[in-house]
Amino acid sequence: MVLTESVRKFLEEPRFAVIATINKDGSPQQTVVWFAVVDDHIMMNTAKGRLKELNLKRDPRLSFCVEDGYRYITIRGRVTLDEANAQRDIETLLIRYFGPEKAREMVRTQFSKEERVTVRMSIEKVSGSGFANLGY
Repeated sequence: MVLTESVRKFLEEPRFAVIATINKDGSPQQTVVWFAVVDDHIMMNTAKGRLKELNLKRDPRLSFCVEDGYRYITIRGRVTLDEANAQRDIETLLIRYFGPEKAREMVRTQFSKEERVTVRMSIEKVSGSGFANLGY
């Protein structure tokens, strides 16, 4: 599914998202994450072994929400997990949220020492409020 121009512009601002995965017992597990829109998917990144990664390995369905007061976008989709490009992708997110200089420092002092995994979510269903012509 293709995002409308107004939704893409909203998501390109450095905001935080809340994602929900599904625990083994069927209950939701929510986490605040950094993200970026890359082509036709949402890219996130996490440390290996965290509950969201374990949940997504078992069940790749993900719900994603970004809000700004009464404007919000909710996206549902399925994910793929990528370890091979995870260090590159966390640096991309760090640059998005902190700028290049701070990102380089954070990679060197923290993130290069972690095993990371990139989460790529397909955009299967979009809903929201506060956007003209959502078209979904």
